[in-house]
Amino acid sequence: MKGDELVVPHLFRCPISLDLFTDPVTLCTGQTYDRSSIEKWLSAGNLTCPVTMQKLHDTSMVPNHTLRHLIDQWLRMGNQSEPSDCGLQILHPNPSIAALKHSLESHHSPVETGLQTLERIRVLAEELPSKNSCLIQLGFFSLLLELAFGHVEDEVLIDNLKFVEQALVCALKLLPYCSLRPLDMLLKEESKLEYFLVLLNHGNITINKCLCQLVEAISSSLEAEELHSMLENNRRLLQGLVLLFRDNSGASESSIKALSSLCSSESSRENLVREGMVEALIACILSTESRHETKLAATAMSMLELLLGLESARQALMSHPSGVDGLVKMTFRVSDHQGSDSAVSSLMIVCSSCVEARERAISAGVLTQLLLLLQSQCSGRAKAKARMLLKLLRSTWARDSTHSSLGCP
Repeated sequence: MKGDELVVPHLFRCPISLDLFTDPVTLCTGQTYDRSSIEKWLSAGNLTCPVTMQKLHDTSMVPNHTLRHLIDQWLRMGNQSEPSDCGLQILHPNPSIAALKHSLESHHSPVETGLQTLERIRVLAEELPSKNSCLIQLGFFSLLLELAFGHVEDEVLIDNLKFVEQALVCALKLLPYCSLRPLDMLLKEESKLEYFLVLLNHGNITINKCLCQLVEAISSSLEAEELHSMLENNRRLLQGLVLLFRDNSGASESSIKALSSLCSSESSRENLVREGMVEALIACILSTESRHETKLAATAMSMLELLLGLESARQALMSHPSGVDGLVKMTFRVSDHQGSDSAVSSLMIVCSSCVEARERAISAGVLTQLLLLLQSQCSGRAKAKARMLLKLLRSTWARDSTHSSLGCP
């Protein structure tokens, strides 16, 4: 047994039992333990992390699937082999990676040194998950988030946005392999959420894209439901994302994905309508020129269709002088049919209960657009909707034609 224990990699041992992990779970501190060991520790009345001795504000446990996969891979290769023969560089503790963490934790390191350290971490993170899993085990994800959002009172931080940018880029490299629990700092520490919002309004394009990706990840995770609920009701966050989308500064695609992820409830959609999202989506659709913009416009059209389920969104569309024109424009495009389905559906929504919408659509040439769509190679679903819309518009068109022939106003 002693010989067997010697070949068990250090990172594959539970810090409490020192045995090979069988069910590794990660705490909110980023430390991983075997489930049975940490449960015994907690049941004994301990409310701290055994390794860091930090007080546990959350005792929930998240399965560490990455570590479990690596252990399974190591066992299949034969646990009697030397770790170096398995082709896994993470088997022995890597002092250099631990030194990188120590460097980042030091409050006395120059900014330039911090940037060099973050660049090294970014390179190491590129090789995850097969290598360098020490980055996950040593809690780099939590540390990087602390570095990005933990300096709200530092007046010179705006001058060091490059450092924040690199910290966020590295954190996103680790994001697919880590629990999202560390992001609860935005929920529990007002200063960190405040700085998140400051960065959203004053950060560069890369920072904005990173923040949007974090919002999207939070919204798609079951373990971050409470945080997601808080974000979708945060007016300043919604305002910042809408402004980012409207400015078309290079982060429009990331911002609309983040905004779409915050549309899970009717109340959140109402919030977006109040913040001018309908007007921003119409502006995006009307300004479409290049192929890239066409893709963005299709995404905007899909989101507009979702919002038009609300009476307030329909009113916002009708109040816009070119709102219906934008929908007609997206009904049929010569280059492709991205957005056509959503455009026809949106027209059905607004025209079903509004005579003015039907009249505007006809004046904008929707009948020709629909006929062209029916003769194109678009999906059968889009054609079926086009036929339904034509049927809906027929009575209005026939009435207007009759009035015109009779000289009626």
